Amino acid sequence: MARDDLNVLAAFLAVAEERSFTKAAKRLSVSQSALSHAVRGLEEHVGVRLLARTTRSVAPTDAGEQLIARLDPALTDIRGALEQVAGLRDRPSGRVRLVVSPLAATMVLGPKLGAFARAHPDVVLDVTTTTAMRLDLVAGRFDAGIHLGEFIERDMIAVRVSADQRAAIVGAPAYFDAHPTPRSPRDLTNHRCLNFRHGPNESYRWEFDQGKRSLAVAVDGPLVVDDVQLLIRAALDGVGLTFLMEEHAAPFLEDGRLVRVLDDWCEPFAGYFLSYPSRRQQPQALSALIETLRL
Repeated sequence: MARDDLNVLAAFLAVAEERSFTKAAKRLSVSQSALSHAVRGLEEHVGVRLLARTTRSVAPTDAGEQLIARLDPALTDIRGALEQVAGLRDRPSGRVRLVVSPLAATMVLGPKLGAFARAHPDVVLDVTTTTAMRLDLVAGRFDAGIHLGEFIERDMIAVRVSADQRAAIVGAPAYFDAHPTPRSPRDLTNHRCLNFRHGPNESYRWEFDQGKRSLAVAVDGPLVVDDVQLLIRAALDGVGLTFLMEEHAAPFLEDGRLVRVLDDWCEPFAGYFLSYPSRRQQPQALSALIETLRL
């Protein structure tokens, strides 16, 4: 139903309740003539008289009473729904649809989920993980997303939610017993490399920076996966070299189960950002999530 139709029905109901065009016009803050015109138009639309009018009084006809019986609870429900939605401005509540990369889920979102849930018990976080590098938040009907800064579209608003990240090229000691240590990123083309898939068909080209020099190497090897834990497991088993976030590699580097190479080619890069389409009329639930995750 169009907004104008709702206004006309609300006008009719006000006149029926007040039993007066004058009182109803004052209640609705409209002119009496505009109110009379609206009700007359409604009667012409349905083809029956809804209000009996004299110079002294106004009262619903039988048809008007039937319409009121259906209309009153319906408009009450609509008003209640609008009030409930408007209440979202005042306190964090409702559902936030969030899309994140698997790595962002474990590194950024996971550590703060408990604190967020305790602080905002009326908010439901509806989280989808995807390995796709770029995703249309609006088309996917997501409120926000968390991905590396380089993959966020320019028309999005971005809030930093992690420190800078750093890559680690790692392999098991057993792998290096049988293979030479790479001295340059280009040497990786002669190694068995374990790759991570971003999206259904897109494998990540390993990117390197050293001062003003940048290289992107398309590696090859016996395994392509979209699960970082499986990638780590294969590297620990000596299947090949892999590209990890330094944070994921750190425990295994500390205990010697993995060995790092090409460290001087792995400079820090922009970490994770939460992105969303607009600041206009931002839901309180999303604002609360942003403040919880903001670095």
